Amino acid sequence: MNTTNNTVLVTGGSAGIGFEIAKLFANNGNHVIITGRNKTRLQNAAAKLHNVTAIAADVTKEDDVKELVSRVKKEFSLLSIVVNNAGSAFYYTLDENAGAFAKAQEEILTNYLSIVRLNEQLLPVLKQQAEAAIVNVSSIVAFAGRHTLATYAASKAALHSYTNSLRIFLQRNSNIKVFELMPPLVNTAFSKEIGGEKGIAPSVVAEDLLNSLETNNYEIHVGNTADFHKLYFSSPAEALNVMNPVEQLVEA
Repeated sequence: MNTTNNTVLVTGGSAGIGFEIAKLFANNGNHVIITGRNKTRLQNAAAKLHNVTAIAADVTKEDDVKELVSRVKKEFSLLSIVVNNAGSAFYYTLDENAGAFAKAQEEILTNYLSIVRLNEQLLPVLKQQAEAAIVNVSSIVAFAGRHTLATYAASKAALHSYTNSLRIFLQRNSNIKVFELMPPLVNTAFSKEIGGEKGIAPSVVAEDLLNSLETNNYEIHVGNTADFHKLYFSSPAEALNVMNPVEQLVEA
């Protein structure tokens, strides 16, 4: 699909992968809307970009989403690409004092349910365009979860399943294409706690997304995610072992 002269919405666009995606789209001749919960951080990010509009919004809050969608309909009716990048993750082990329920509740709301809600409310706008796309940012752990990211992985697995169903329905019944962006470990503040400094640069993720949009590559396996995806389908048990090496289990 065309990756220039679009209006693009990137949730969680003030830092990390979201910021790099917003930057690349803006530099490629698109008008970009970035959202985030922290207004100051969002404005600081917008100041580093051109052709961008910053809208403070928490995608987990119904009222914020209603305001965001209302503003999009009034001011950005040509919106044609939505990148659902905002996410939440907790790094912990599943013992009796972990508070797993509360952590999972936030992760499921942020990483899955909020995306379902925003997509549904933006469909009328996207359907008005000659060509449109929804990009859901998933993860390598959607295939095989890491025990210290158990509920985060579960939320991404839910997102992966939903994305497949959404793609089938919309591409049979509308002009909207549905992409899933699956990064491996990425060097961002978001992943610092799990050794993010060993990961790939977020700019690589953004570049792979843009290239995949242009070639209609709907399931985007960034970096070593492609090899891990093949391993998972050839040997799910081995993929789990790779994601959860014994030394990590001992340390935990």
